[in-house]
Amino acid sequence: MSRLEEAIARYHRILESDPFRDLEWAKQLRERMEADHLSSGGRLLCPFLRPHLLTRRQYNTLVSNAEHLVSAIDRMQNMVLASPALMARMDLLPAEKMLASIDPGYRVPDVTSQIDSHVNNGTLHLVQYNADSPTGVAWAEHLAELFYDCGPVKEFRKKHRLTRVGGKKHMLAALLKAYKEFGGKDRPRIGILELRSSFHGTAPSEYELFRDFFRREGYEAEIVSPDQLEYRNGVLVRGGFRINLIYRRISVQEFLMRFDLSHPLVRAYRDRAVCVVNGFRSELAHKKVTLGLLTDETLTARFPAAERKAIREHVPWTRLVAATKTTYADQVVDLPDFILQNRERFVLKPNDDYAGKGIFFGSEMDSSGWERALRVAMRTPYVVQERVDFAKALFPLSHWGDLEYREMRVDVHPHAYLGKVMGCSSWLTATGSGGFSTTAGLAPTFILESGG
Repeated sequence: MSRLEEAIARYHRILESDPFRDLEWAKQLRERMEADHLSSGGRLLCPFLRPHLLTRRQYNTLVSNAEHLVSAIDRMQNMVLASPALMARMDLLPAEKMLASIDPGYRVPDVTSQIDSHVNNGTLHLVQYNADSPTGVAWAEHLAELFYDCGPVKEFRKKHRLTRVGGKKHMLAALLKAYKEFGGKDRPRIGILELRSSFHGTAPSEYELFRDFFRREGYEAEIVSPDQLEYRNGVLVRGGFRINLIYRRISVQEFLMRFDLSHPLVRAYRDRAVCVVNGFRSELAHKKVTLGLLTDETLTARFPAAERKAIREHVPWTRLVAATKTTYADQVVDLPDFILQNRERFVLKPNDDYAGKGIFFGSEMDSSGWERALRVAMRTPYVVQERVDFAKALFPLSHWGDLEYREMRVDVHPHAYLGKVMGCSSWLTATGSGGFSTTAGLAPTFILESGG
């Protein structure tokens, strides 16, 4: 049994011991989450009774690999921007191309980003990259604060030293650095851009956690919706609130589904009247076909050796689905036929979607169903990607007042700021759920230090 497995087993024994067996502590923790708006309709953002633990060695390896991948993705974005041929392979809409052509005013393509990954047996597998609206940073930090001082974790810390990972301060520092590079001289007034028409619902709001944190740090900040914005006399405003820094929490795709290129935000962005983080050209990294470019060794041959190694070891082979020939393991293959003949090896994913909709797992389908899925993928922008095995672990929950253990799929999302990974969040989903599950949510992430 590894040191990590021994630590988790000890934590579970603590839960089953007399001081904590009645789960009164869990009831109190639930009440704190609800008071802090970390629940909705009686459903907790974190229904789990233990944090997700990573050893210091695992975390350091995660950080190193993730930073090489972020650097490679940034490098690929710059290549695409400089090459009409590569830009054509991105399958962008005309409006997306126009927005991507606008220089955001700072050097790094993605000021803040998130790698969606599985960490299985200590190995990171990137499955998608999110630079549009990374989520979980503030939620995960707040959950870690609540768990750190709850009874079982305090008892656990008598023998094991834990380090919390957070991100709100790193997020603000990245925003301010981008704003300074953009040329901002006044103290920024921050608009957190999101789509809700009302900001007073009961749903947990990470936007509100960020707004309140920015205000505590001395910055004026408001949550704003795109339909509230006006661009007058060279100034972007929401009512009487002048905005010179936008923290964009909606995707380019969501924006363009509702608004066109005459929108006040786009005009202000084009005129360099407002700094937008992330800039609209981050749509390039949002497209899953970016992973197809990364796994095309003819394009990455001149990348630094460390980046090529990270891609080779941690990015699953990906291609945009089309009636074409491509390479796989140094062999030329007819792509549609290759996909059909290797059903259990592959997954079909929409090029744009990040909500987990419209994904087809070949291993979960029969041959006729897979053939129908491929026909869908040929008509609509899809990528084919090598299947990555999910990481799984047992997590304790309170079920009708009783302690219960369930096997959960564990996704670890490193968070990067200006190319440096500083923290991560852990998302859990019940295995065998077939997609949506009521047993799902965030778990706070702690580093299990050596020698503790």
